[in-house]
Amino acid sequence: MSDVLGYGYDVIVIGGGAAGLNAALMLARARRSVVVVDAGAPRNAPATGVHGLLGREGIPPAELLERGRGEVRGYGGDVVRAGVDAVTRRDGGFEVALSDGRVTRGRQVLVATGAVDDLPDVPGLRARWGRDVLHCPYCHGWEVRDQAIGVLASGPMSVHQALLFRQWSADVTFFTHTAPGPAAEEAEQLAARGVRVIDGEVVAVETVDDRLAGVRLRGDRTIAREALVVAPRMVVRTDFLAPLGVRPAQHPAGVGEHIPADVTGRTDVPGVWVAGNVTDPVAQVGAAATAGAAVAARINADLIAEETRQAVEARHGRVPGRSHTPAR
Repeated sequence: MSDVLGYGYDVIVIGGGAAGLNAALMLARARRSVVVVDAGAPRNAPATGVHGLLGREGIPPAELLERGRGEVRGYGGDVVRAGVDAVTRRDGGFEVALSDGRVTRGRQVLVATGAVDDLPDVPGLRARWGRDVLHCPYCHGWEVRDQAIGVLASGPMSVHQALLFRQWSADVTFFTHTAPGPAAEEAEQLAARGVRVIDGEVVAVETVDDRLAGVRLRGDRTIAREALVVAPRMVVRTDFLAPLGVRPAQHPAGVGEHIPADVTGRTDVPGVWVAGNVTDPVAQVGAAATAGAAVAARINADLIAEETRQAVEARHGRVPGRSHTPAR
């Protein structure tokens, strides 16, 4: 790894998805030394294509990331395949211990590790995830348009999901599963939109010829469905931040965890920033990439302010970073 400014990189980006790579691209173009540490486990890996991304509609996720890595490298950025074990403060910056035993240092850290989807414990469901078991209508609604869609009650947004997917199909069934039935107002909304409600626990997802065929309820009743919508609980991958005191909190929307930050992506720990699904669990690829670019600009501005302060101190013969209060 490079050795810039005496202690590594200007910025270490942890996470090589859309947010992390776009941030690194912006920083590299700003002539910052930057490295992306990527564990290689993108959240959207099971999906066949990225949708709603202008100019790249339908591009396979792996191809999009490979292009992004090439662009970052093209501007002099580094991309390293490794996980992160810990991030600690060191010599005015941060030391990052990688899972392969290496260590790198940086002045600031951007965390863009995304989230993991914690799915309902229904046999056969995970194997279909990202194919015909879905959660976002804007990511996959067009692909299942006019099909028989089921919505599994698995979170606080499940009724909302059912009403959303009704935009793409007239055949939507809401399965209460292990949750209480919809509240009176919700039941009225579902009925008004023609969404059928079926009580009973879903005990399996059934397939025929590698396609979703239906969901089986306790008691062996099977309801034919071509797609199933679930609301996963989103869990962030940030244990390595614990030494700094950065810990996840429950997201206000009830969709899982996130790392809180202000509107610029700045956390409560100076020098530690976040972007993408790690702080905004529902951001799509385009929004995550945009957030990465915006945070990168803020980081660069923060570094410029620090460098300017040091230059002013040096101009006056002061030692940068030291207190200049006259002795009494």
